[in-house]
Amino acid sequence: MCIGFDVRIRHFAVLIAVGTSAVVLAADPSEISNFREYTSSYASSGQPTEDQLETLRDSKFERVIYLAYTNQSSSLANEDFLVKKLGMDYVHIPVEFGAPTKSDFYTFAAIMEQQPEKKTLLHCQVNFRASAFSLLYRVIYQGVAIEDAKEDMNSVWSPNDIWRKFIFDVLQDNNVSPYCDVCDWNIAESN
Repeated sequence: MCIGFDVRIRHFAVLIAVGTSAVVLAADPSEISNFREYTSSYASSGQPTEDQLETLRDSKFERVIYLAYTNQSSSLANEDFLVKKLGMDYVHIPVEFGAPTKSDFYTFAAIMEQQPEKKTLLHCQVNFRASAFSLLYRVIYQGVAIEDAKEDMNSVWSPNDIWRKFIFDVLQDNNVSPYCDVCDWNIAESN
């Protein structure tokens, strides 16, 4: 009888361990479209789902910044409400994809610089806007080498002429060269 009880206890322990693993695996922000983690407190991505917002909260994110218009077909309805309900800060900076402005970027940078340690997800629809803003922020404010930040951005996309000019203009404003030995700024055909 003792042996049967011992076996049941072990099965119960295995079930608990499996259940715990499933919870840990479910709370993985890397499943968000084009998720890129730059530091332990800063990441960018495409549009998260409602469930993925909960994953962000469970992963200790404290702030979500959204860089697109809310009328995009893939936008999450009431994202501001959902994020705030989960206890995170929410900031919306509507960036026109075909006409990003320096003011858009500097608004974002000012928010980040107010509390740079606050764990933040910067997102847009597919991580084009967000990865470009991330390149600029990381290079200008965090001292990341242009080649490293550009490699991260290029893992998502190669900016078109509009975004390349925008990136160059903001870098120039901050006396940072966009060029490096491995930096190819040629426009990809698909953009």
